[in-house]
Amino acid sequence: MARTLNIQLPLLLITIALTLGAQPQAAAPQKTTDVLVMLTVKPGVAREQILNVMPEEVRDTVRLYLAGKIRQWYSRSDGKGVIFILDCKDVSEAQSIMDQLPLAKQKLADYEFTAMSPLAPLSYLLGSQPASAAPATAPPAK
Repeated sequence: MARTLNIQLPLLLITIALTLGAQPQAAAPQKTTDVLVMLTVKPGVAREQILNVMPEEVRDTVRLYLAGKIRQWYSRSDGKGVIFILDCKDVSEAQSIMDQLPLAKQKLADYEFTAMSPLAPLSYLLGSQPASAAPATAPPAK
């Protein structure tokens, strides 16, 4: 049963997403909960330039993490930069945070920002209940 559910749930989500994408209706914009930031070292920047900035960059990044602004961070597998998930309400807030870091100040990196929100098709699993509605209370235990 669990294996069937593990296979069926992703298929259901894909089906819902494809169905919704084919419909011409305009969906209400989702509330941004996080912003994905992909940092890539600019082409032609010497490795020495990056290494000179890294001690200050790492300290400032750790401060942002400890302040709760950076939720997650990863190295890119291709070695060309990092990926951050920031706790921001919109892309402009994320841009202003990243602009304060040394790599940005010295124009050594390019940034790609993507606003993220909860996976909207999951609300269809709740039937007609809107995603923002409070969860139903469970019946009392016997």
